[in-house]
Amino acid sequence: MIIETAQRTRQTSEYYFSVKLAEVRKLVAEGHDVINLGIGNPDMMPSEETLTALSEAAGKPHAHGYQPYVGTVRFREAIADFYKRIYDVALNPSSEILPLIGSKEGITHISLTFLDPGDEVLVPELGYPAYRAVSQMVGAVVKEYPLREESGWQPNWDVMESLVTPRTKIMWLNYPHMPTGAPATRELFEKAVDFAQKHKILLCHDNPYSLVLNKKKPISLLSVEGAKNVAVELNSMSKSHNMAGWRLGWLAAAKPYIDAVLTIKSNVDSGMFWGLQEAAVAALKNPEQWHKDRNAVYQGRLEASEAFLKTIGCTWDPAQEGMFLWGKLPDTVESAEQLVNRLLVEKHVFIAPGFIFGPKGQRYIRLSLCMPKERVWEAVERIKGIEKG
Repeated sequence: MIIETAQRTRQTSEYYFSVKLAEVRKLVAEGHDVINLGIGNPDMMPSEETLTALSEAAGKPHAHGYQPYVGTVRFREAIADFYKRIYDVALNPSSEILPLIGSKEGITHISLTFLDPGDEVLVPELGYPAYRAVSQMVGAVVKEYPLREESGWQPNWDVMESLVTPRTKIMWLNYPHMPTGAPATRELFEKAVDFAQKHKILLCHDNPYSLVLNKKKPISLLSVEGAKNVAVELNSMSKSHNMAGWRLGWLAAAKPYIDAVLTIKSNVDSGMFWGLQEAAVAALKNPEQWHKDRNAVYQGRLEASEAFLKTIGCTWDPAQEGMFLWGKLPDTVESAEQLVNRLLVEKHVFIAPGFIFGPKGQRYIRLSLCMPKERVWEAVERIKGIEKG
Protein backbone atom coordinates (compact mmCIF):
# COMPACT_ATOMS: atom_id res chain seq x y z
CA MET A 1 0.00 0.00 0.00
CA ILE A 2 1.25 3.49 -0.89
CA ILE A 3 -0.03 6.46 1.10
CA GLU A 4 -1.42 9.13 -1.18
CA THR A 5 0.67 12.27 -1.52
CA ALA A 6 -0.51 15.83 -0.90
CA GLN A 7 -2.26 17.80 -3.62
CA ARG A 8 0.74 20.12 -4.02
CA THR A 9 2.82 17.27 -5.46
CA ARG A 10 0.32 17.08 -8.31
CA GLN A 11 0.47 20.81 -8.96
CA THR A 12 4.12 20.74 -9.96
CA SER A 13 6.57 18.28 -11.51
CA GLU A 14 10.12 17.17 -10.91
CA TYR A 15 12.62 19.86 -11.84
CA TYR A 16 13.58 19.50 -15.53
CA PHE A 17 17.30 19.36 -14.83
CA SER A 18 16.78 16.62 -12.24
CA VAL A 19 15.23 14.45 -14.92
CA LYS A 20 17.59 15.39 -17.74
CA LEU A 21 20.74 14.97 -15.69
CA ALA A 22 19.70 11.38 -15.02
CA GLU A 23 19.91 10.86 -18.80
CA VAL A 24 23.33 12.52 -18.83
CA ARG A 25 24.56 10.25 -16.02
CA LYS A 26 23.30 7.19 -17.89
CA LEU A 27 25.26 8.18 -21.01
CA VAL A 28 28.38 8.80 -18.93
CA ALA A 29 27.97 5.42 -17.23
CA GLU A 30 27.85 3.85 -20.69
CA GLY A 31 31.25 5.40 -21.42
CA HIS A 32 30.24 8.48 -23.39
CA ASP A 33 32.01 11.80 -22.92
CA VAL A 34 29.15 14.26 -22.38
CA ILE A 35 29.88 17.99 -22.52
CA ASN A 36 27.35 19.63 -20.20
CA LEU A 37 26.54 23.18 -21.28
CA GLY A 38 23.13 23.13 -19.66
CA ILE A 39 23.68 23.65 -15.94
CA GLY A 40 24.77 26.87 -14.25
CA ASN A 41 27.11 25.09 -11.85
CA PRO A 42 30.27 27.21 -11.31
CA ASP A 43 33.37 25.09 -11.85
CA MET A 44 36.00 27.57 -10.63
CA MET A 45 37.33 27.69 -7.08
CA PRO A 46 36.49 30.19 -4.35
CA SER A 47 39.33 32.49 -3.34
CA GLU A 48 42.23 31.08 -1.33
CA GLU A 49 41.24 33.31 1.58
CA THR A 50 37.80 31.72 1.58
CA LEU A 51 39.19 28.19 1.72
CA THR A 52 41.69 29.10 4.44
CA ALA A 53 38.96 30.68 6.56
CA LEU A 54 36.83 27.53 6.28
CA SER A 55 39.74 25.24 7.17
CA GLU A 56 40.75 27.29 10.19
CA ALA A 57 37.18 27.67 11.40
CA ALA A 58 36.50 23.94 11.21
CA GLY A 59 39.28 23.35 13.72
CA LYS A 60 37.75 25.54 16.40
CA PRO A 61 36.15 23.63 19.29
CA HIS A 62 33.16 25.98 19.44
CA ALA A 63 32.44 25.84 15.68
CA HIS A 64 30.17 22.82 15.59
CA GLY A 65 27.19 23.77 17.71
CA TYR A 66 23.93 25.40 16.69
CA GLN A 67 24.25 28.91 15.36
CA PRO A 68 21.82 31.84 15.58
CA TYR A 69 18.76 31.68 13.36
CA VAL A 70 19.69 35.14 12.10
CA GLY A 71 23.29 34.22 11.28
CA THR A 72 26.43 35.41 13.00
CA VAL A 73 27.11 39.06 13.62
CA ARG A 74 30.29 38.89 11.55
CA PHE A 75 28.49 37.42 8.53
CA ARG A 76 25.73 40.02 8.63
CA GLU A 77 28.25 42.82 9.01
CA ALA A 78 30.23 41.47 6.05
CA ILE A 79 27.07 41.45 3.93
CA ALA A 80 26.31 45.03 4.95
CA ASP A 81 29.86 46.10 4.03
CA PHE A 82 29.56 44.26 0.71
CA TYR A 83 26.28 46.01 -0.14
CA LYS A 84 27.74 49.39 0.66
CA ARG A 85 30.91 48.81 -1.35
CA ILE A 86 29.31 47.12 -4.39
CA TYR A 87 25.86 48.73 -4.62
CA ASP A 88 26.19 51.84 -2.44
CA VAL A 89 23.24 50.59 -0.37
CA ALA A 90 23.22 51.04 3.41
CA LEU A 91 21.83 48.07 5.35
CA ASN A 92 21.55 47.72 9.10
CA PRO A 93 23.32 44.42 9.80
CA SER A 94 21.30 43.78 12.95
CA SER A 95 17.84 44.23 11.45
CA GLU A 96 17.89 44.36 7.62
CA ILE A 97 19.80 41.20 6.70
CA LEU A 98 18.77 37.55 7.09
CA PRO A 99 21.31 34.91 6.01
CA LEU A 100 19.83 31.97 4.12
CA ILE A 101 20.86 28.47 3.12
CA GLY A 102 21.12 29.69 -0.45
CA SER A 103 18.75 32.23 -1.94
CA LYS A 104 16.54 29.46 -3.41
CA GLU A 105 15.46 28.77 0.15
CA GLY A 106 14.38 32.39 0.37
CA ILE A 107 11.88 31.98 -2.47
CA THR A 108 10.05 29.39 -0.38
CA HIS A 109 10.29 31.37 2.88
CA ILE A 110 8.98 34.56 1.27
CA SER A 111 6.10 32.68 -0.34
CA LEU A 112 5.14 30.94 2.91
CA THR A 113 5.34 34.23 4.77
CA PHE A 114 3.25 36.45 2.51
CA LEU A 115 0.94 34.23 0.46
CA ASP A 116 -2.36 32.71 1.45
CA PRO A 117 -4.18 30.22 -0.81
CA GLY A 118 -5.83 32.15 -3.61
CA ASP A 119 -3.48 35.13 -3.45
CA GLU A 120 -2.04 36.11 -6.81
CA VAL A 121 1.63 36.23 -7.77
CA LEU A 122 3.04 38.05 -10.79
CA VAL A 123 5.77 35.90 -12.35
CA PRO A 124 7.77 36.74 -15.50
CA GLU A 125 6.74 34.65 -18.49
CA LEU A 126 10.42 33.72 -18.81
CA GLY A 127 12.24 33.14 -15.53
CA TYR A 128 13.58 30.85 -12.87
CA PRO A 129 11.08 27.95 -12.61
CA ALA A 130 11.08 28.08 -8.80
CA TYR A 131 9.10 31.34 -8.76
CA ARG A 132 6.20 29.60 -10.44
CA ALA A 133 6.58 26.21 -8.73
CA VAL A 134 6.81 27.51 -5.16
CA SER A 135 3.87 29.88 -5.68
CA GLN A 136 1.77 26.94 -6.80
CA MET A 137 2.96 24.77 -3.91
CA VAL A 138 1.66 27.27 -1.35
CA GLY A 139 -1.70 27.50 -3.11
CA ALA A 140 -1.25 30.88 -4.81
CA VAL A 141 -2.50 31.76 -8.28
CA VAL A 142 0.31 32.38 -10.79
CA LYS A 143 -0.23 35.17 -13.31
CA GLU A 144 2.54 35.45 -15.88
CA TYR A 145 3.48 38.93 -17.01
CA PRO A 146 4.89 39.53 -20.50
CA LEU A 147 8.45 40.57 -21.24
CA ARG A 148 9.04 42.69 -24.34
CA GLU A 149 11.73 41.11 -26.49
CA GLU A 150 11.92 44.20 -28.70
CA SER A 151 12.71 46.26 -25.57
CA GLY A 152 15.42 44.04 -24.18
CA TRP A 153 13.16 41.66 -22.27
CA GLN A 154 11.69 44.40 -20.09
CA PRO A 155 8.24 44.07 -18.46
CA ASN A 156 5.30 45.40 -20.43
CA TRP A 157 3.98 47.84 -17.81
CA ASP A 158 0.77 48.59 -19.70
CA VAL A 159 -0.19 44.92 -19.61
CA MET A 160 0.97 44.66 -16.00
CA GLU A 161 -1.69 47.18 -14.99
CA SER A 162 -4.39 44.92 -16.38
CA LEU A 163 -3.12 41.90 -14.43
CA VAL A 164 -3.43 43.43 -10.97
CA THR A 165 -6.46 42.62 -8.82
CA PRO A 166 -7.20 43.13 -5.10
CA ARG A 167 -5.70 39.66 -4.50
CA THR A 168 -2.32 40.43 -6.12
CA LYS A 169 0.28 40.12 -3.36
CA ILE A 170 3.76 39.52 -4.81
CA MET A 171 5.70 40.34 -7.97
CA TRP A 172 8.91 38.46 -8.79
CA LEU A 173 11.66 40.37 -10.59
CA ASN A 174 15.14 39.19 -11.61
CA TYR A 175 17.78 41.43 -13.27
CA PRO A 176 20.33 40.78 -14.65
CA HIS A 177 17.66 38.47 -16.01
CA MET A 178 17.84 34.72 -16.19
CA PRO A 179 17.59 33.21 -18.78
CA THR A 180 17.79 36.11 -21.28
CA GLY A 181 20.73 37.97 -19.71
CA ALA A 182 18.91 41.32 -19.95
CA PRO A 183 20.85 43.84 -17.81
CA ALA A 184 19.49 45.64 -14.76
CA THR A 185 18.85 49.37 -15.19
CA ARG A 186 17.89 52.08 -12.76
CA GLU A 187 14.97 53.08 -14.96
CA LEU A 188 13.58 49.53 -14.79
CA PHE A 189 13.93 49.38 -11.02
CA GLU A 190 12.33 52.80 -10.55
CA LYS A 191 9.33 51.73 -12.63
CA ALA A 192 9.05 48.51 -10.66
CA VAL A 193 9.12 50.31 -7.30
CA ASP A 194 6.53 52.84 -8.50
CA PHE A 195 4.32 49.99 -9.68
CA ALA A 196 4.63 48.15 -6.35
CA GLN A 197 3.87 51.30 -4.36
CA LYS A 198 0.85 52.12 -6.51
CA HIS A 199 -0.70 48.67 -6.14
CA LYS A 200 0.59 47.80 -2.64
CA ILE A 201 2.44 44.73 -3.90
CA LEU A 202 5.54 43.16 -2.36
CA LEU A 203 8.30 43.40 -4.98
CA CYS A 204 10.70 40.46 -4.66
CA HIS A 205 13.96 40.91 -6.53
CA ASP A 206 16.33 37.99 -7.10
CA ASN A 207 19.84 39.34 -7.70
CA PRO A 208 22.46 36.56 -8.03
CA TYR A 209 24.11 37.58 -11.34
CA SER A 210 25.07 41.22 -10.89
CA LEU A 211 28.82 40.52 -10.57
CA VAL A 212 29.15 38.09 -13.50
CA LEU A 213 30.18 39.64 -16.84
CA ASN A 214 28.53 42.89 -15.79
CA LYS A 215 29.17 45.67 -18.29
CA LYS A 216 28.63 48.51 -15.81
CA LYS A 217 28.54 49.16 -12.07
CA PRO A 218 26.32 46.53 -10.41
CA ILE A 219 22.98 47.82 -9.17
CA SER A 220 20.65 46.70 -6.38
CA LEU A 221 16.91 47.29 -6.41
CA LEU A 222 17.26 48.60 -2.85
CA SER A 223 19.27 51.56 -4.16
CA VAL A 224 16.04 53.06 -5.55
CA GLU A 225 14.38 55.64 -3.31
CA GLY A 226 11.44 54.15 -1.45
CA ALA A 227 12.31 50.57 -2.39
CA LYS A 228 12.62 49.36 1.20
CA ASN A 229 8.97 50.20 1.80
CA VAL A 230 7.73 47.70 -0.79
CA ALA A 231 10.65 45.50 -1.82
CA VAL A 232 12.93 42.72 -0.63
CA GLU A 233 16.06 41.46 -2.36
CA LEU A 234 17.58 37.99 -2.45
CA ASN A 235 21.27 37.60 -3.15
CA SER A 236 23.64 34.67 -3.25
CA MET A 237 27.31 33.72 -3.19
CA SER A 238 26.77 30.81 -5.57
CA LYS A 239 27.55 32.53 -8.85
CA SER A 240 29.38 35.65 -7.70
CA HIS A 241 31.90 33.86 -5.48
CA ASN A 242 32.06 30.31 -6.98
CA MET A 243 30.30 28.86 -3.93
CA ALA A 244 27.16 27.20 -5.33
CA GLY A 245 27.45 24.03 -3.24
CA TRP A 246 28.12 25.96 -0.06
CA ARG A 247 24.50 27.19 0.04
CA LEU A 248 25.12 30.72 1.22
CA GLY A 249 22.74 33.57 0.50
CA TRP A 250 20.67 36.20 2.22
CA LEU A 251 17.56 38.33 2.23
CA ALA A 252 18.01 42.10 2.41
CA ALA A 253 14.94 44.11 3.42
CA ALA A 254 13.44 46.48 5.95
CA LYS A 255 13.12 45.13 9.49
CA PRO A 256 9.36 44.31 9.35
CA TYR A 257 9.92 42.07 6.33
CA ILE A 258 12.96 40.38 7.87
CA ASP A 259 11.07 39.74 11.11
CA ALA A 260 8.11 38.30 9.23
CA VAL A 261 10.23 35.87 7.19
CA LEU A 262 12.11 34.84 10.33
CA THR A 263 8.86 33.53 11.85
CA ILE A 264 8.81 30.92 9.07
CA LYS A 265 12.53 30.29 8.69
CA SER A 266 13.10 29.70 12.41
CA ASN A 267 10.67 26.78 12.24
CA VAL A 268 12.41 25.22 9.24
CA ASP A 269 16.15 25.15 10.01
CA SER A 270 18.52 25.68 12.91
CA GLY A 271 21.12 28.00 11.49
CA MET A 272 24.18 27.57 9.31
CA PHE A 273 27.53 26.02 10.15
CA TRP A 274 29.77 28.61 11.79
CA GLY A 275 32.70 27.70 9.55
CA LEU A 276 30.70 28.43 6.41
CA GLN A 277 29.77 31.83 7.74
CA GLU A 278 33.38 32.62 8.60
CA ALA A 279 34.40 31.58 5.08
CA ALA A 280 31.67 33.80 3.66
CA VAL A 281 33.08 36.75 5.59
CA ALA A 282 36.42 36.20 3.86
CA ALA A 283 34.80 35.71 0.43
CA LEU A 284 32.79 38.91 0.67
CA LYS A 285 36.09 40.76 1.06
CA ASN A 286 37.47 39.44 -2.24
CA PRO A 287 39.16 42.37 -4.02
CA GLU A 288 37.87 43.77 -7.29
CA GLN A 289 40.75 42.08 -9.15
CA TRP A 290 39.51 38.64 -8.07
CA HIS A 291 36.15 39.34 -9.69
CA LYS A 292 37.85 40.73 -12.82
CA ASP A 293 39.97 37.58 -13.15
CA ARG A 294 36.90 35.35 -12.83
CA ASN A 295 35.05 37.40 -15.44
CA ALA A 296 38.02 37.18 -17.80
CA VAL A 297 37.65 33.40 -17.73
CA TYR A 298 33.91 33.69 -18.40
CA GLN A 299 34.62 36.08 -21.27
CA GLY A 300 36.72 33.43 -23.02
CA ARG A 301 33.94 30.92 -22.57
CA LEU A 302 31.39 33.44 -23.82
CA GLU A 303 33.28 33.82 -27.10
CA ALA A 304 33.34 30.05 -27.58
CA SER A 305 29.64 29.83 -26.70
CA GLU A 306 28.82 32.51 -29.27
CA ALA A 307 30.61 30.37 -31.85
CA PHE A 308 28.41 27.45 -30.73
CA LEU A 309 25.25 29.48 -31.36
CA LYS A 310 26.59 30.70 -34.69
CA THR A 311 27.26 27.13 -35.80
CA ILE A 312 23.61 26.23 -35.22
CA GLY A 313 22.45 29.45 -36.88
CA CYS A 314 21.12 31.12 -33.74
CA THR A 315 20.97 34.85 -33.12
CA TRP A 316 21.60 36.54 -29.75
CA ASP A 317 21.81 39.90 -28.02
CA PRO A 318 25.43 40.89 -27.27
CA ALA A 319 24.27 43.09 -24.37
CA GLN A 320 23.58 40.04 -22.22
CA GLU A 321 25.06 39.79 -18.73
CA GLY A 322 25.44 36.89 -16.30
CA MET A 323 26.78 33.37 -16.68
CA PHE A 324 24.53 32.15 -19.51
CA LEU A 325 24.03 32.84 -23.20
CA TRP A 326 20.46 32.98 -24.56
CA GLY A 327 20.08 32.24 -28.25
CA LYS A 328 17.13 32.31 -30.67
CA LEU A 329 16.79 29.30 -32.95
CA PRO A 330 16.72 29.70 -36.73
CA ASP A 331 13.59 28.67 -38.63
CA THR A 332 15.47 25.63 -39.97
CA VAL A 333 15.42 24.04 -36.50
CA GLU A 334 12.07 22.42 -35.80
CA SER A 335 12.05 22.83 -32.02
CA ALA A 336 14.29 23.39 -29.02
CA GLU A 337 13.29 20.05 -27.51
CA GLN A 338 14.15 18.17 -30.68
CA LEU A 339 17.51 19.93 -30.97
CA VAL A 340 18.42 19.35 -27.30
CA ASN A 341 17.59 15.65 -27.51
CA ARG A 342 19.43 15.24 -30.79
CA LEU A 343 22.58 16.97 -29.56
CA LEU A 344 22.59 14.86 -26.41
CA VAL A 345 22.02 11.50 -28.10
CA GLU A 346 24.06 12.02 -31.29
CA LYS A 347 26.79 14.44 -30.22
CA HIS A 348 26.82 13.96 -26.44
CA VAL A 349 26.43 17.69 -25.85
CA PHE A 350 23.79 18.85 -23.39
CA ILE A 351 22.21 22.32 -23.59
CA ALA A 352 19.08 23.76 -21.95
CA PRO A 353 15.89 24.30 -23.97
CA GLY A 354 14.30 27.69 -23.46
CA PHE A 355 10.83 26.35 -22.74
CA ILE A 356 11.79 25.17 -19.26
CA PHE A 357 11.86 28.86 -18.28
CA GLY A 358 8.40 29.52 -19.70
CA PRO A 359 6.32 28.87 -22.83
CA LYS A 360 7.75 31.93 -24.58
CA GLY A 361 11.11 30.13 -24.63
CA GLN A 362 9.99 27.52 -27.15
CA ARG A 363 12.25 28.93 -29.88
CA TYR A 364 15.29 29.53 -27.68
CA ILE A 365 18.17 27.67 -26.08
CA ARG A 366 20.44 28.58 -23.18
CA LEU A 367 24.12 27.80 -22.80
CA SER A 368 25.93 27.82 -19.46
CA LEU A 369 29.40 29.33 -19.22
CA CYS A 370 30.38 26.85 -16.49
CA MET A 371 32.60 24.73 -18.70
CA PRO A 372 36.26 25.36 -19.68
CA LYS A 373 36.47 27.13 -23.01
CA GLU A 374 38.49 24.26 -24.49
CA ARG A 375 35.51 21.96 -23.90
CA VAL A 376 33.10 24.50 -25.39
CA TRP A 377 35.25 24.68 -28.52
CA GLU A 378 35.24 20.87 -28.60
CA ALA A 379 31.44 21.01 -28.48
CA VAL A 380 31.50 23.45 -31.40
CA GLU A 381 33.46 20.93 -33.46
CA ARG A 382 31.10 18.11 -32.52
CA ILE A 383 27.95 19.91 -33.67
CA LYS A 384 29.17 21.15 -37.03
CA GLY A 385 26.64 20.08 -39.62
CA ILE A 386 23.99 19.09 -37.08
CA GLU A 387 21.47 21.54 -38.54
CA LYS A 388 21.83 19.86 -41.93
CA GLY A 389 21.36 16.36 -40.65
